[in-house]
Amino acid sequence: MDNSITNSPTSYLLGSVPAVVTEERSTINNKVPRANLQTFPPNNNGKRDPSYQTFTSPNEGDGGQSSSGYNGVFSISSYTQYFNVDTDVVMNRLMSSLFPFNGDFFQKIDANPDLYGLIWISTTLVFVIASLGNCTTYLIHGKGDGSTTWAFDVSYINMAASSIYGYVVVVPLGFYFLLQYLGSKASLVHFWCLWGYSLFTFVLTSFLLVIPVAFLQWTFTLISGVTSASFLALNLRSYIEVNDLTIVVASAIILQMGLAIFIKMWFFS
Repeated sequence: MDNSITNSPTSYLLGSVPAVVTEERSTINNKVPRANLQTFPPNNNGKRDPSYQTFTSPNEGDGGQSSSGYNGVFSISSYTQYFNVDTDVVMNRLMSSLFPFNGDFFQKIDANPDLYGLIWISTTLVFVIASLGNCTTYLIHGKGDGSTTWAFDVSYINMAASSIYGYVVVVPLGFYFLLQYLGSKASLVHFWCLWGYSLFTFVLTSFLLVIPVAFLQWTFTLISGVTSASFLALNLRSYIEVNDLTIVVASAIILQMGLAIFIKMWFFS
């Protein structure tokens, strides 16, 4: 009884799985190529399956966006080179703006002009003149007599932002187009960098303008205006290759002195 059960074919038993025939296995192996884990996707006799799609990185193929041309204007990577400065470089350029008679600012920024100074110096100047201007009006008018009431003027911030940001963007842009018209090779980024650092002397002078003495205020204003205007004029003369620089230098001096007087009259009077 035990022998008959043992010798009976297992394919007739309930729930059994028939054994795979060796001939069928060899036939399958002849028809289907053996999978190779080192080759992916699988090839069909050296030809790639057209239905298979691959995913490429954005920098590969035609799908990548180039940072040149008009696409570079909207690419953040195009502007990273103008912020590649450290503390020592920024401090060196700030000190150059306070000593304008060196006249070597364009030599320092020739290989690496930055927009870091333009953004942070102008932003610092906006908040400094807006806050210290309110302090000055308090010292002048608020503590004069008991009948005068003083209130913080929020409009100082709006006026400071619109005037300072507008000045450091529009004025260098105007000089750039003017020099292009005169036939000189000018760099807009170099001009923005130059005008940005020229505002640093106004940041320091703003703390001195808090002193509620008219004579001292006008003295500090004229000194800062002359220092900043000299910084612009001397560096423009050494950088621009134009025979007649009178109109360019005179315009820079007048505009810079006008900005100094505007800050004094609007925020510290």
